Amino acid sequence: MNHLPTGKTSITPASPSHIEVRGARVHNLRNVNVDIPLGQLVGVCGVSGSGKSSLALGVLYAEGSRRYLEALSTYTRRRMGQAARADVDEVRYVPAALALHQRPSVPGVRSTFGTMSELLNSLRLLFSRVGSHPCPHCGAYAPPSMSVAAEQPITCSTCGKTFFGPGAEELAFNSGGACPTCGGTGTVRRVNEAALVPDESKTINEGAVLPWGSLMWDLMKQVCGEMGVRLDVPFSELTPEERDIVFHGPAEKRHILYKAKKGDNFAELDFTYYNAVYTVENALAKAKDEKGLARVARFLTEGPCPDCEGTRLSAAARGPLVRGINLAKACEMTLDEAVTWVDGVPETLAENLRPMAVSICESFQHTARRLLELGLGYLSLDRAGSTLSTGERQRVQLSRAVRNRTTGVLYVLDEPSIGLHPANIDGLLGVMRDLLADGNSVVMVDHDTRILAAADYLVEMGPEAGAGGGHVVACGTPAELRADGRSLIGRYLPDGETKGVANAPARAAATPNAPAASAGASACVAEAPEAAPLSASTSDPMSNVHPRCPEGQLFEHGTIHLETSPLHTVHALSVDLPVNRLTAVTGVSGSGKTTLVLEELIPALNSANADDTLPASVRGIDPAGIIRAQLIDATPIGANVRSTVATYCGVLDDLRRAFARTEEAKAAGLKAGAFSYNTGKLRCPTCDGTGQVSLDVQFLPDVDVPCPDCRGRRYSDDADAITWNGHTLAQLMAMSIDEALDACASLKKAHAMLQTLHDLGLGYLTLGEATPALSGGEAQRLKLASEMGKAQDGALFVFDEPTIGLHPRDVRTLLNVFQHLVEQGATVVVIEHDLDFIRNADYVIDLGPGGGQAGGRIVACGTPEQIAANPDSVTGRYL
Repeated sequence: MNHLPTGKTSITPASPSHIEVRGARVHNLRNVNVDIPLGQLVGVCGVSGSGKSSLALGVLYAEGSRRYLEALSTYTRRRMGQAARADVDEVRYVPAALALHQRPSVPGVRSTFGTMSELLNSLRLLFSRVGSHPCPHCGAYAPPSMSVAAEQPITCSTCGKTFFGPGAEELAFNSGGACPTCGGTGTVRRVNEAALVPDESKTINEGAVLPWGSLMWDLMKQVCGEMGVRLDVPFSELTPEERDIVFHGPAEKRHILYKAKKGDNFAELDFTYYNAVYTVENALAKAKDEKGLARVARFLTEGPCPDCEGTRLSAAARGPLVRGINLAKACEMTLDEAVTWVDGVPETLAENLRPMAVSICESFQHTARRLLELGLGYLSLDRAGSTLSTGERQRVQLSRAVRNRTTGVLYVLDEPSIGLHPANIDGLLGVMRDLLADGNSVVMVDHDTRILAAADYLVEMGPEAGAGGGHVVACGTPAELRADGRSLIGRYLPDGETKGVANAPARAAATPNAPAASAGASACVAEAPEAAPLSASTSDPMSNVHPRCPEGQLFEHGTIHLETSPLHTVHALSVDLPVNRLTAVTGVSGSGKTTLVLEELIPALNSANADDTLPASVRGIDPAGIIRAQLIDATPIGANVRSTVATYCGVLDDLRRAFARTEEAKAAGLKAGAFSYNTGKLRCPTCDGTGQVSLDVQFLPDVDVPCPDCRGRRYSDDADAITWNGHTLAQLMAMSIDEALDACASLKKAHAMLQTLHDLGLGYLTLGEATPALSGGEAQRLKLASEMGKAQDGALFVFDEPTIGLHPRDVRTLLNVFQHLVEQGATVVVIEHDLDFIRNADYVIDLGPGGGQAGGRIVACGTPEQIAANPDSVTGRYL
């Protein structure tokens, strides 16, 4: 069945108005035929797992990028990643494509907002070329000159000696300008001596010095005794000299008589003394992975580097001055402040230097403009990249992709609304308008009904997920989908007239054969509406999904009280959270939600329950009976295709034991371990149980194909000789969770887990589906599965944007899951932007009012109605 835009007429290849997709079979797509309008904002929507990303990324982006790369030389193509050819009969008129993926990776320790956005490149160039440079001989500053740009020496007017000014690379903390003490990271780790001996009532023989028990040979105690320290008295009774030997004693050899723990054997050894501090430093230097660092971490404290004061730059890199400040001070500015400061640089310079300064400053301002449009002006340039929220990282990624005035490019955006507050959606739509105005096309996969209602054209996939999806359910303008009875998303789209963001008359005239966009303007792209009372309309599918607690009973089960000190951009706060309720923490991006919940609330609760020292930014906490705080986030599960739904949730363990109990398995002498596709005898020897092999096709990208021997089943043919309940293990692994429910009815534990996964809305996933490929929302629900059905008294669950990747219908399912947790006694805290979710919460804590220095305060607390009625709450205006 063809799904073509309304009003499609014949066109000539010279002026195509749409991309033609014919016979698409990527992942679960069922021979999809569809036309995608060019020059418009096209939304691809549908329930989770319906085939949205398969169409947008697996077909449109894969073919658009692949065909562009194939135009390059073989030499060039060998040095860049390439996509394999999509499984599709034909794709015509697809432009060169760029993709922005759902979750940008969390940057490393050396990344900052300035490096991620490339703003720092322009600043370093500015300080190198037009800065006043200090003379390394006498320290006097030489005025700005053309010398650095001309690669000529500078003559000091004070001492007369010459020197060369630094190039831009010598001002980089990732290169020649790094602080030698911290290596350009801005932080140093120091040994915390208090953590080395936490219990001074113990003797050294009893294990008082923890590093010697966990990081070093136990015989270090004997060596310490040979150094003159008493081993059989409480550590608190040691003399200052003995304590100094324990912590800082010299690395001298001592002769000891070592007795083995088992047996009566003795050995004479000459052993070098490692004091407690050096033991930790040595282990830290040798740590090669996260596991090794974790063993050492409890003995360390981390703080700003004392030499560079956290700026990451060496003294030389901090030397050049522009407008009276150095590069470190410039990086401390927020983007808003830096833009104003950079504007004033050229006028402070001599006439001959201004053209060069103007060129550098224009480069900075051009990059900054996109970031300001996306609402990131509150971020300082030296803000560590790892502390940025998902939405902030995605907007940086978006700005980098669209800063050049391209034309004729297809931009494929995978859920660009992730991590964005409703107020930030307007800036995102503004960037899309600019892209379209320049003659580009935008295809976005999204669930946010406000952003979908602002599209020119929608393609809805479904009708269900997995094997039940892969079809085009409906196409048309948002107004047409609202009127289409086949459309599921239509009933969730905001009422009223809609207008796509790109209905510019000039573009409409240029593409007369494009699908007609609806007239009128969508309220989504206008200013935030006035706050109004929340209604419980029976026609609203998201009304009162979660039966909310009456206002007067919110805190009847207890109050978690948290007192904090300033941290990052969050001010000192006093926060109350109701126990055994669903609480939403809201606010614009950068307002401090992640800092408050993930960096203060969870660590404080865990420290209080473990009787450990509270985090430095926490002044006090009353846990109110909470004994366990657990974060369930959207990070991928597993590292490769060997991690599957069946292995993660434990269903495969039950199945392997069931197969091992069959007569065929007993006759063949096969235990449960033989049925593991990772290590068992029955795994396919060709692909080692991965179900696929990688083919090297030389200058084309490597191609992963189903294993030719097991045909993707992971098991050898020998496994087919053993059946349980009428199925082979490979057949069960190919089933969806819903299909496996009936097949595994006799396995009590496995059936209960499968039923839980079904209730979580994951019934469409197959048991053999690789977990790293799951969306963020799917990963969160899979992690939650093991907690369902248990009594949760004293448990607090924190979810970081759990509606990521969820259709409004799936949000309803998620709310029902949280209601079940609350009924089991749990306290649920959710960091969220989704308005439908927020208005179903029992209690809302709204941070802001802005981001960065303009945020970090509690603007409003209360029920969703109270938030909506609060004029200071930005979130309230959208409820």
